[in-house]
Amino acid sequence: MADSKSSAKTVIKSVLGQVPFTAELYWLMRNDKNINSRFSLKNLDHHLPQMVADAEALRKKAKGEGKNIFIFAALHYWIEHAAVMGVTLAGLGHKVALGYLPFHDWQNPINKFDLRRQNLYAEEILSKAKPVMDVISFLSLHTGYKVVPEDLREHIEQISRYDSMYTLQVEDVDTSSAIYKLRLKRNMSAARDAYEYLKLNKPDVVIVPNGTIQEFGVVYEVARYLDIPTVTYEFGEQRDRIWLAQNDKVMRQETCDMWEAFRDKELTALEKGKITEQFEARRNASVWKNFARLWQAVPTKGVEAARQELGLDERPMVLLATNVLGDSLTLGREVFSQSMEDWLEKTLQYFAGRKDAQLVIRVHPGEVLIHGQSMMDVIKRVLPKLPEHIRVIAPTEKVNTYDLIAAADVGLVYTTTVGLEMAMSGIPVIVVGDTHYRGRGFTQDPDSWVKYHKTLKAVLENPQEYRLSEEQINLAWAYAYRFFYDYPRPYPWHLVYLWEDYAKRPLGEVVKSKEWKQYKPAFDYLAGEPLDWGAIRAQSA
Repeated sequence: MADSKSSAKTVIKSVLGQVPFTAELYWLMRNDKNINSRFSLKNLDHHLPQMVADAEALRKKAKGEGKNIFIFAALHYWIEHAAVMGVTLAGLGHKVALGYLPFHDWQNPINKFDLRRQNLYAEEILSKAKPVMDVISFLSLHTGYKVVPEDLREHIEQISRYDSMYTLQVEDVDTSSAIYKLRLKRNMSAARDAYEYLKLNKPDVVIVPNGTIQEFGVVYEVARYLDIPTVTYEFGEQRDRIWLAQNDKVMRQETCDMWEAFRDKELTALEKGKITEQFEARRNASVWKNFARLWQAVPTKGVEAARQELGLDERPMVLLATNVLGDSLTLGREVFSQSMEDWLEKTLQYFAGRKDAQLVIRVHPGEVLIHGQSMMDVIKRVLPKLPEHIRVIAPTEKVNTYDLIAAADVGLVYTTTVGLEMAMSGIPVIVVGDTHYRGRGFTQDPDSWVKYHKTLKAVLENPQEYRLSEEQINLAWAYAYRFFYDYPRPYPWHLVYLWEDYAKRPLGEVVKSKEWKQYKPAFDYLAGEPLDWGAIRAQSA
């Protein structure tokens, strides 16, 4: 009975959603304006009045002419975060507009009736920010009959493929699948909205999260197509830090300019101590300082214990560490393979005939949380029966990756940070994907299958000859420090811990605190001030 009632309700909503103003009339007639949905802005609703008052007070003290800034967000948690960012930028003297789409998730259809109700709910709450910030619902722009340029459409189709990979955690996309069709429909709608709005309003800078997937990637591509300076941002496992990229997708983690500025700067004793402590915390399965992530499920047991458990002998041991399929840090990272799966398949086939070496495959522990294809499936398909010299460590197995690193003679990686950590241990690492630490002077970086197999053959014949020099190891440690502590810039409010962070550092107080000196540059970079790594290096001296 309950299912039939729910089904009938869904049908009624679907019909009413096609009738103009039904959702709006329903919203006006309700006494209780809460909605039974995961689309919740209740924390923003609570904090916004005081936040706006603080921004208004700050604006009176702002000097100079600010920028015209457009911020885009979709999904309730990003909308809340973008609203806090936007009100802050408005308080710093900028003219800010926040554009949004009121979806509560990216992978499930929603009927128009409920979507319009969510939009009305968002409009009602976000209207409280209007004294300092314009608010634009893309749902209200009505650009359904507009057409985006064909070459821009190609980018939207690519984003829709990435969305399918990200959602289903696969690398092969079926363009006839429901998820691809849903993502293409939503992305094309967002592209029409963004194209018309940005073409007409031409802000000085566009700010958007991520920049690679979903409507975030769409707005990024539209802004760049229109030659509007664009800043993308994301958050890693560190509290109090933000990743930033200007006119680039932040998930690419392009560290070239940073490394160019810092490469010849040796680590101080304090910096060496800091990165050593972090490495030890990762190795020993503990959370360290402002990192909120536990990297290992079990502490290290020692290299000899690991070798005995795996039954390793004296033959060279190759450690292959996989990524999680569909992770946005792996999307579009192919160098010469068609995909990570393609690389794993061909590497398994290569090692099947190399009994003079031992291959240990560490399937990413993060796979315990996925619902898509596992690298375990790929391995079983290629080698249904594993030869004695190939061992696979499943994501559920209680094995510390750092024990494996200590036992390894050679490392093989796609984009995982494990490759960087193997280099820090002096192990020759062959990097196959276009990851941020590729080409930094301490890895082997083949750009074709021929060079990959040639490099692999040479390293396996004499692993000791290819072990990293002291200079290369020091370089790897220096890069790791810069990547973890200089690349992410100080920022007061992490996406995942937004309201916990905001309670500790509300806008009105944080700008008056001693901490503001370290936080303000990030807001300047968001507003389009060039990220000058040379200046950042000078300040860190």
